[in-house]
Parts: sequence; structure tokens; C-alpha cells
Amino acid sequence: MSCCAAGTEGALEVERAAHALPSSEEMRLASRSVGEGLYQTDLSLPAVHCGACIATVERALRALPSVERARVNLSTRRVAVVWKARVGDEPTDPQVIARQLASVGYEAHLFMLDDRAGDALRNQLLRAVAVAGFAAANIMLLSVSVWAGADAATRDMFHWISALIAAPALIYCGRYFYLSAWSALKHGRTNMDVPIAIGISISYLMSLWETVHHGEHAYFDATASLLFFLLIGRTLDQVMRERARSAITGLAALSPRGAMVLGADGSRDYRPLDEVEVGDRIAVSAGDRIPIDGLVIAGSSDLDMSIVNGESAAVGVTVGDPVQAGTLSLTGSLVVEATAPARSSFLAEVIHLMEAAEGGRARYRRMADRAAALYAPVVHLTALFAFVFWGLYDGDWKHALVVAVAVLIITCPCAIGLAVPVVQIVAAGRLFKAGIMVKDGSAMERLAEIDTVAFDKTGTLTLGRPALVTADPFDPQTLALAAALGRQSRHPLSQTLAQVADAAGPAFDDVREIPGAGLQASCGPRVYRLGSRAFAGAAAGADHVSVAAPDAALSEVVLSLDGRELATFHFEDALRPGARAAIAALQSQGLSLGILSGDRPGVVEALAARIGIADWKAGLQPGDKVDFIAAASADGHRLLMVGDGINDAPALSAAHVSMAPATAADIGRQAADFVFLRKSLDAVPFAIRASKAAGRLVRQNFGLAIAYNLIAVPVALAGYATPLIAAVAMSGSSIIVVLNALRLNRLELPEEIAVAGTTAARATRLPIGHAA
Repeated sequence: MSCCAAGTEGALEVERAAHALPSSEEMRLASRSVGEGLYQTDLSLPAVHCGACIATVERALRALPSVERARVNLSTRRVAVVWKARVGDEPTDPQVIARQLASVGYEAHLFMLDDRAGDALRNQLLRAVAVAGFAAANIMLLSVSVWAGADAATRDMFHWISALIAAPALIYCGRYFYLSAWSALKHGRTNMDVPIAIGISISYLMSLWETVHHGEHAYFDATASLLFFLLIGRTLDQVMRERARSAITGLAALSPRGAMVLGADGSRDYRPLDEVEVGDRIAVSAGDRIPIDGLVIAGSSDLDMSIVNGESAAVGVTVGDPVQAGTLSLTGSLVVEATAPARSSFLAEVIHLMEAAEGGRARYRRMADRAAALYAPVVHLTALFAFVFWGLYDGDWKHALVVAVAVLIITCPCAIGLAVPVVQIVAAGRLFKAGIMVKDGSAMERLAEIDTVAFDKTGTLTLGRPALVTADPFDPQTLALAAALGRQSRHPLSQTLAQVADAAGPAFDDVREIPGAGLQASCGPRVYRLGSRAFAGAAAGADHVSVAAPDAALSEVVLSLDGRELATFHFEDALRPGARAAIAALQSQGLSLGILSGDRPGVVEALAARIGIADWKAGLQPGDKVDFIAAASADGHRLLMVGDGINDAPALSAAHVSMAPATAADIGRQAADFVFLRKSLDAVPFAIRASKAAGRLVRQNFGLAIAYNLIAVPVALAGYATPLIAAVAMSGSSIIVVLNALRLNRLELPEEIAVAGTTAARATRLPIGHAA
């Protein structure tokens, strides 16, 4: 099996006929802004097969002054190009990117994630396998008579019949290798298909020479069998890649192909998703998935939002509520106003994250690419050496040529080429099943290296939603009064109070919110106040009260009437589900843990005690968190930062690796290397375990690939491997590597993990120290 997965060459001519170079306007429309005058365009490159292809494409694109960076994803045959809108005073024509790719032999068209292309390729490969198998079986039947001692005339006839069967099989089945090899050679480079094309060609030509000269032995059966086994390897490669990428194709299937757009006159027009514009009104029926991010402007429904939050419970939406692409309307019809184009939707963002995880240029991936890039010259020299040595050694140049062909085939470093990407694909899919998005394969490598974890508090260890824990005195009428006041404010504590009672409460004549203090409302001559103790007990005419926040573990709100206290309410931020179990799991892994928070020391200390973290810092500004991370890095610590807010973005960027919940601010999600969709914090220890397991499997794959070459190459050089045996061995090594990577699917998902104890293997304490 080849890491090239070169079956795409079979469809390359069709692709070239169907896809001319995209126009400048098409490329602009398909691009998305990534900030600071930069845009990203994703292009499909069907001819990309191996590490050498990746290096050629990226080197060609980086030579353009308008290209900021370029990254090739081998599994999707896609290149993500980030380019500048302007170079100097001149605007950039994005089509120059496609022209540059065409100049080095890679015709490009706009990338669209579509599993139908993968299905077509798999079917083409299966047909080629069937043809090669049919040819091999029939030639072997004819060879039986030859082996049984047929006379010269019968032998020659059977050889010619075998040649006629093998020739069309070689053309039809071998085109996957020939087209790829020719594309590389005509642009002055080589790839993994060049020696394979040479090998099968020499095998056939040697047999034809023997037939023309009435030789006793021909190798048409070996040629057809060689093609058969090479194609089996490539087909299995394609199938396993599709299986490993099933999470991405599954996500793509959640996105409808189009949307029913409502016109101003009430007409309905079904449009492809790419033609839906911001501001369009879209009709969504019960049972349909929402095609695009938007705002509900009519109707109500219950949504299955498991793709967003990982929860099975339906969420009700009505007019004014935002909805996200990929969610399923269960019970009602909606009219949604589009707020973002399809390429910028939540679902598209998740798919981009998944694909980025596959294409990340991690350290191991770069090592594998460099090894693959050295492959062609090393293999050609090795085969030449074998040919010359055996020809001089025993004078049998025909045997020397057979040995050289076997060397060409058996030394293909397909296993090395697959060692890293297949593990990254499987790992990204496994993390996705656990509700975790990873942006880059290198992030998994960095996560496996950490020794320290620092958490933000609000929105990370907690949900950022305060919960009412005490009401003194507890009186339904007083609660209804407080709830009625709370509905007049958007403050989190007021919103919590607003939900504790259903009664409408009194009608207020006037309501004012005094920043930093609370709410004041009049009902006839009476004045109600809801806020801090000092504010609620102050004179009714006071417009502002300067009160220092008390250093207490619970937040306090007082309700008063004309300065007389009616009730006191205490709130506590709700702990994120799975927080205690996650902390225990991290401690059991021997990691140092701490909290870096901007909240009050009393609140942070109380939370740290609740979840079992001994080290914490409070009252930190964003710059303070960055300074702490820099100091920890200088001391040799490799720190994972888990945070969610805008104020955490600098710390997330500064850390060795970072994670954020899906509820984080946009800038926080963009700065993080991992994003977890579920509410539970058990995503953190699971991601660490998965990353460490992926690292182990990558190292095992490298070991398997190296061991294969240490055994196979000497065997081929010694003349003990025929071309057919070489093809079987090469395919077998790649299959073993892929199967080893698929073992990652056995890693238990977070909800199945049993936390052994709460204080076992207590971690070394992070040098954060208690706040004074």
C-alpha cells in the first residue's frame, strides 16, 4: 500500500476536464478573512500523493510574495493558503495561486468537502483490483501448461496469449501509477510512483522480450499479480483513510446541500448553500437541519443541539434566539435570518478544526515527510547498485534486473509515510467523539508533553452562572418581589433571582439601575432596593454608593424596603460538571494543578477547597497571567492553560498548549489549541490521555516501519524476494501500520472512565502559592 493513496490519479483526467482553474472572482468568494488583511482559500489538489508532493506544493506557494503561509492536508488532498489582500500598493489577484500550482504540475480547483468523491475513487480502485485479479488468474491458468512441460510451440502461444491479457490490464490498472509518475517527471521531480511504474514496466518488457525470443520463462503472471497486490494495498489505504475520517464526513452530512429562501413577496426559492447570503430569510421545517447560522425571526421549536453542546436534551428556541448550522429542528417550523455565510458557520468551523488536526505539521509529521522526500533518489540508487552488483557477480543480467525491480518495489517507504497522518486522523476522530476539537496535530504532541495545568475560574471550573444557595428569611412573597426586581436587570445575580419565582410581583412606577450598586424601584411612596448591603440600607435618595466588595466566598444581595432589610440572598457560581472528577484524574496522572483567576481571593480560595486544588492566585489581570506562564516556562514547566474569556486569550496564546470550552468568547476559542463542546470538564484529562496514546502509537509505527526496511531491503538485495513477494511485503507493512493506529479507537470515552480515588498519587504542587 502506498502512502500516496494515489488512486486519485485514476480520476485525474476527469477532474482536469471538469475543473478549469477557478477564476479570481470565484476564489475571492470562496475565501474567508482571517484578520489583519489576510484571507484563507482552500484548494483541492487531486495529484498530491506523498511527502515529496507536499514539499513541492508548499515550496512553490511560499515563493509567491502574496502568500503568507500554505499547508497541505494529505488525507483530503487539500491545500489551505493564507494570502495577503495587498502586496505594497497592489491588490492581490488570488488566481495567481492556482496558476503557480499548475506550473509545478498540480491543477487546483476550489475545495468542497464531499464524501462522494471518496466513494467514486474507492469504486474505481475496486474495479481496477477486479480487472487485475481477473488478468492474473487467467494468466496463471495458462502458465500451468507451460510449467507442466508444454512443447515449444504451445509454450510460445500461451506466452503470447498471456501478453495480450496482461497488456490491457497494465494500461487500465497501471494508469494510477503511470499518470502520477509522468506528472512528476515532466515537472522535473520524482515521487513514490516513479519506481513502481518502472518496476511493473520492466517486468512486462522482460516477459515480452522472452516471448519474442522464444524463451522458456516469462513473467506475465507476476506482472499481473504485482498490479493486483499493489492495487489491493491502495484500495485498503483509501478505505482505511475514509474510515478514519468518518467523523468529518459525518459532520459534512449534517449540512444540507441547500436552503429554502423566502422572498419579500412570499415566494420560495431553493438555493445551493453557497448562494445563501447574510440577511436572507430561510424556512426550516420540523425534522430538517438548520443549514446556516442565523436568528429566529418567526416560529418556535425544540432543537437537537447535541452537535453544539454534546447534550441529548432538546433546547427550545423562539423569536430572537440564535441558532447554529447542523442543529436539528424537532418539533416546529422556523424562519431564520442568516447571520453568516455557509463557509463561516459553526458547522464549517468545526469541520475546519477537524481537518486542521489531520493536516498539522507536527514534529513527527515533518520527520515522516522528510523521510518520504528522500525516498526516490535513495531507492533508485539502491536498485541501480543491486542491478550492477548482481550483473557483475554472476553475469546473469536478467536475474540482476529482476532483483533491481524487487528492490524498487520493496523499499517503498509507504509505512513511514502513513505512520503519523493515520494516527492523527484516528486521534482527531476519537477526540471528536468525546466532544473535543483539536486545531493542529502538533497540539496533540505538545499536550502529551505537559507537566502543569492552570485553570481560569469563572466559565472554566465554573459555568459562570451563579446559583442561589440561601435566602434568609425564606418567604415566597419576598422571593417573588426580588424576582420581579431582578427581571429589570441583566446582571447575572439579578437574572438568577428572576428565575426563582413565577409570580409577576408588583408593578413598579420607576426602576433605575445604579452601576456598581444595584436596582432601585418605587411603588407609590415606597422605595425598594436590591443590591449590595451598603446600597440597600442607604438613604432612599442616594444615587451612588461606593462600596468595596467584601472578601467572601459567597456573593451577597440584599433586598430592602425604605432602608429596612427584607431578605438576604447568597449565591455561589455553579461548578462545571465533572470538575471534581477531572481534577482527581489529572492529579492521578502526576500533573501539577493551579488556578489563575481575576476573581476575589475569598471566592477563589473557597472554590479551590471545593475541588481539591491547593495552589491558586486571585485578582490577576490578563498580563499577570501571561507573566506567570512565562515564568513557569522559564523554570522548565510545560503548561496547559484552560480558560474561556476574552481576558484569557493572551494566556491561552502564551501557554505551551491551551484548551477552551465551546462557550468561550470567540477570541478565546480562536486562541486555544483545543475546544471542548460538552459541559463536562472531563474533556481535559481525556484529551491528555488520547494525546499521549497517539504519541505512543506514532513511535510504534516508526519502529514498525524501520524494522520492516531493516529486514526487507537486505532480503531484496540478496535476491531472495521476487517482485511479487516485494509487492505483498510492501502492502503488508502499510496495513500493519494502519491497523496499529486504529487501536486508538479502543481508548475509553470520558463518560466510561472510572476515576480511581480522589487523592491518589497526589501531584507535585504548582508553585503558585496562596494569595496573601
